Formats: sequence, C-alpha cells, structure tokens
Amino acid sequence: MPYFKAVLLDWVGTLVVPKWGPAPGRPKGAPWIERSLLLLGRDTSESEIRRLSTSLSEAGSRPDVARGWSDASADAHRDGYTRWVRAAGIDAALADALYATLSDPSGNPFATDVEPTLAALKGAGLKVAVISDIHFDVRPAFAQAGLDAYVDGYALSLEHGLCKPDPAFFGVALDQLGARPEETLMVGDRSARDGGAVEAGLTTLLLPPLTGTTEQRLHLVLGACGIAADNGISR
Repeated sequence: MPYFKAVLLDWVGTLVVPKWGPAPGRPKGAPWIERSLLLLGRDTSESEIRRLSTSLSEAGSRPDVARGWSDASADAHRDGYTRWVRAAGIDAALADALYATLSDPSGNPFATDVEPTLAALKGAGLKVAVISDIHFDVRPAFAQAGLDAYVDGYALSLEHGLCKPDPAFFGVALDQLGARPEETLMVGDRSARDGGAVEAGLTTLLLPPLTGTTEQRLHLVLGACGIAADNGISR
C-alpha cells in the first residue's frame, strides 16, 4: 500500500525544463533566446545568443531587478519581467518576443519520465495536483502532452494571488484533492519556494532542477510513496 494518498508536483524545474535556466554546453537560456530571435528573423548566432544571455544574467543579479518579482498575478509578473529586460538593454520588439516565448505553455518540454511516473501514481490510486508559481495557465501543456488525465487539480499562483512558500497556497492544492497534509507528498526543485511545504505540514522531496528532458529522477517520487517503478522509469 502506498505511503501517501496524494502528491503535489511543482512544474518548472521538476516536470519541465526551465526556459531561463542551464543549457548544457550553451549559454543560459539559449533555447528560449534562440526561439525568440527566430520569431523576429534576427541573428541566431551563438555569439549573439551568448551576448543576450550575459546581459540578462547580469541584469537579473541586480538587487533592484530581483526585488519585487512575483507570480501572484499576470500583471505582477509582467512588471518584474519588464524591469529585468530594460536593465538588460533589450529592445522592445525582442522583449515582447521573449515574453511571448516565455509564456507559451506548449514550449516547455516534459522530462521523459513524467508520463510513466504520473501513470504509476494514478495506477496506485494516488491523487495528483500541480502547484506552480506561474503567470499563465499550464493546463494546455498537459493536455497537449496527453498528461491531463493523470492530474486531478491545478493550483496556479496567478489564479489565487498566492505564491510558494506561503503555507496557504499549499492548502489550496490540498483542498482541491481533499487531502490532509500528513498524507501528502510535495515534490519540487527549489528549497526556498517548494521547501515551504514543510511549514504546511507536508513531507517534502526536493530534486535538483532539470537541465534536460532525458534526466531520470522521478523514480525517487515513486520510491518515497512506496510504489515500485516499472521498466519505463530508470532507477
């Protein structure tokens, strides 16, 4: 019998590869930047991508940019994003293209072990909710990937005006599943955000952030739930 009755799963970095994140062998956020440049028919050379990545990284480290970021609403996120790209010297057209790409739910590749893991959780009778600090609706991404049948609820920050690590936000996800904290596992990739589930009474599993879709880590979720991984999930 599984140890838990429900699982809360973070989205970016846990189930899908972050757009603004490590890109092995390439500048940070390279696929996102490249796709945005292509939308405008601009130079997609590695040197240009590296230049933009460096500018965004340096701007993101500024206290005035980092301060005030919030996914509590779409407007709040756009305000924080605007401060970031302006500090990086990004022109308006590219800023809009980057934001459109950043906000496209279809452009977030799921790790290859997501489907078998969700199927195993569902097969064991566990309820699953996705909880995410996000400025757009992620449901279309799950539907497009054929994963929506495995998810019983979505707690999205922009819909509730709450963000992790606020314990009340984890409570929203629990209410959707009709689950109690002590019978629920939270899975994420950021201690400062996802680790807040501990304060809400949830056992919490933190994984290193995804850097590629072929990374196999979600067997650890099944192990924590006392569910045997099938042959579709590497150990």
